[in-house]
Amino acid sequence: MARKLPAKDVVIVGLGWTGSILAYELCKQGLDVVAIERGPWRDTATDFPPALAQDELRYGVRLDLFLRPQQETLTFRNNASQTALPIRRFIGFLPGNGVGGAGVHWNGQHWRFLPSDFNLRSHLEQRYGKSMLPDDMTIQDWPLSYDELEPYYDRFEKLCGTSGKAGNLRGQIQDGGNPFEGWRSSEYPTPPTKQGYANILFAEAAKKLGLKPFPQPASNLSQAYTNPLGVTLGQCTYCGFCERFGCGNYSKSSAQTCVLPALMRFPNFSVQTESEVIKVNLDSTGKLATGVTYVDTSGEEYEQPANLVLLCAFSLFNVRMMLLSGIGKPYDPQTGQGVVGRNYAYQITSGVSLIMKDKTLNPFMASGANGMIVDEYDGDNFDHSGLGFVGGGYIGAHQTNARPILTHPVPKGTPKWGAQWKKAVAESYQNATNLATHGSSYSYKDCYLDLDPTYKDALGRPLMRLTFDFHENELKMSAYLTDRLVEIGKAMNPAEITPGYRKGPYTVTTYQTTHNTGGTVMGNDPATSVVNRYCQSWDVHNVFVPGGASVFPQNHGYNPTGTVGALAYWAADAIKNRYLKNPGPLG
Repeated sequence: MARKLPAKDVVIVGLGWTGSILAYELCKQGLDVVAIERGPWRDTATDFPPALAQDELRYGVRLDLFLRPQQETLTFRNNASQTALPIRRFIGFLPGNGVGGAGVHWNGQHWRFLPSDFNLRSHLEQRYGKSMLPDDMTIQDWPLSYDELEPYYDRFEKLCGTSGKAGNLRGQIQDGGNPFEGWRSSEYPTPPTKQGYANILFAEAAKKLGLKPFPQPASNLSQAYTNPLGVTLGQCTYCGFCERFGCGNYSKSSAQTCVLPALMRFPNFSVQTESEVIKVNLDSTGKLATGVTYVDTSGEEYEQPANLVLLCAFSLFNVRMMLLSGIGKPYDPQTGQGVVGRNYAYQITSGVSLIMKDKTLNPFMASGANGMIVDEYDGDNFDHSGLGFVGGGYIGAHQTNARPILTHPVPKGTPKWGAQWKKAVAESYQNATNLATHGSSYSYKDCYLDLDPTYKDALGRPLMRLTFDFHENELKMSAYLTDRLVEIGKAMNPAEITPGYRKGPYTVTTYQTTHNTGGTVMGNDPATSVVNRYCQSWDVHNVFVPGGASVFPQNHGYNPTGTVGALAYWAADAIKNRYLKNPGPLG
């Protein structure tokens, strides 16, 4: 029997970006808040000191910061005719483990979605007609607009100290920024990062083709910065150890570097680490949450009563928690009924590798979001008429790393090993670079999350099952983006160019991104969404899923973290200014 603990005002499941933001905002209101985190405590000074952080074998190869399948995994299949099997090693995407979550190991590529992304379905139907969209595509409009979310995008960028150049400042297009972005109320908090040589060559080639390159918005800071919480971040040293690594320089934005130093000062905040929430507890009516039950590493169960439950885990695990707790009707792909698990989406990427002629690129001088970008082909920034697809993505040159264990570019025809291979690596290392596309993934009837009928975890709970494959629309779109990238690559005058087109079927054995979205979709209609526009459960009013990517109705061309952070602030304001004054459905 679970040991019952003293009641709290708020219990937060997961202490990453969203959990830390919500905890800070609600503690500031005077509420008694506890966060429960499955993984260990992680702190910059003790876990990522500069003498330790740049350990490629530990973090880049052995994936020390990531979730282990024995902690939690899921089963995967491409379609319903297949038998799903457990993922026994996370490769295709890499969920974080511990305080800070996936925000510890992200690259820092910090985007806002386009204004047209928020009314996607109605926008596309109005411009191209309903027949343009595949019958099985289930994209839908967001329940809020870009204009409503803009102040919260601004707050999250100021929290992170994001480096960049505005392209649309209060409706006025600015030189040097992204002319396709939505309006922004203020300039980025810090200037753009310094660009690597490969990025400069890409930008020059793109300009020759009539395109408008701009610096990647980066939460690897170009200069020291103190955020509104009074936390100071340092200047990026371009060490090239961002993705898969914590930042010992305090220069990559994360919960550790932006929120936790301020949050941990609150006497009304506590955190329980290495403890896994196993369900949200409901009262006899099933309409009100009474708290959560969790288990620690010794196997002992605890009941944590609370007036408010916030699900702030990684997107996939928010969905599983709703399913295991019986909150909302599970999605049935056969009938199209139900909502929990519906509209799972991912991302689709491709690349082009180059070996340059007589150009020393110094690729090891890098940061996770160091890049020059072209946005002409993202979203609906271009005319899709006659192309046979909708959607798009950004393309660019990113100088993110050239770490020695996993970086060994060679020309075509080089042997796989031996003296010739070693010689080729030595000759090509300084001259090679990669260009990339980052495309949207729209939602479909047959792409969803549910509980697996066969496989269970160590606690006897069903694993979550992922059913997903790339559709023809996304593969055509990705091929189009790759062709555009090849055109720019050729304009860079390389000695060798090798396109890497994305092919189906989707596989979990090749890394692309960790951008899993959907499953607890937000909307205005309970028949097609799990939470309302304030990330509040339609079925249990004191359960919120505040800001995680699981609330996205589909995934767009940009990285999701900027929107995740903005939604966390959006939901926090709704809770503070509306829910706490009159607890109940917010509509």
